[in-house]
Amino acid sequence: MPSKVRVYPEIRIPSPLIQTWQTFRKNSRAMTGLWIFSFFIVMAVLGPSLTSYDPFSQNADALLLPPSWETNGSLHYFLGTDDLGRDVLSRLLYGAQLTFGSALTACVLAMLVGSGIGMIAGMQHGLTSSILYHMLDVLLSIPSLLLAIVLVSVMGASLENALLAITLALLPQFIRASFNAVREVANKEYIIAVRLDGSTPWRILRLAILPNILDVLVTQTTRGLSTAILDISAVCFLGIGAQSPLPEWGTMLADSLDLAYISPWNVALPGFAIMLSVVATNLVGEGLRKALQQGQE
Repeated sequence: MPSKVRVYPEIRIPSPLIQTWQTFRKNSRAMTGLWIFSFFIVMAVLGPSLTSYDPFSQNADALLLPPSWETNGSLHYFLGTDDLGRDVLSRLLYGAQLTFGSALTACVLAMLVGSGIGMIAGMQHGLTSSILYHMLDVLLSIPSLLLAIVLVSVMGASLENALLAITLALLPQFIRASFNAVREVANKEYIIAVRLDGSTPWRILRLAILPNILDVLVTQTTRGLSTAILDISAVCFLGIGAQSPLPEWGTMLADSLDLAYISPWNVALPGFAIMLSVVATNLVGEGLRKALQQGQE
């Protein structure tokens, strides 16, 4: 019998997730940001177990040692020590959990709660939705850092209260972003057609609206994470967040200001860690936004 010959070869179309990843990995800046972002996640999860020294132990024989590449540096303290002889590298690794990990937790909580409220409100019409919209206008007129400072001042100075305050300060941003995105998509012709077909509001939201607002949610999440990193560092820098001797990056920066001319590495390294984590987050967010938008087109 003659063998069957396929005149029209089968074309396999990759899933939307695979298409998004293929587009994302072509962006060199986004991939660079992803590697740095992944490094900070590993630091936040495994930081305390990766430290070569106890970040809280003091060594009177190793005060203000410069980094190992300096003339008087030591390989035993790769990034040097502070004014109490504590290893800077160990404190930075441990501090990733307090700064980056706390910011990530606050951002995820704000995203889940805020986006949920915003999407539900965006599907509704009437007085309740209008009141919520105008309340958000008022809250968004207040900078998130100022709102977080006020909340921490009321609740008391601690890292836990700072985390809660920043989560609450980020909520209006997520509610507003998801609210506007749902309202914009809900007026599209295909959504009206699905609604006329008899689909329930939950089904419309889950299957028709949510896939089309993912780029908005991703963009807002990365903005929120960048804001959370800066806000937590700023609150702790002002002395109303994590307290010494906790090696939170903002607290380390505040404790080292008096040593800026004597040991500049104690100021530069925590500041560089804050800056690098924010830049990496923004690079990943921008790459994801472009990949998702290209997939929708």
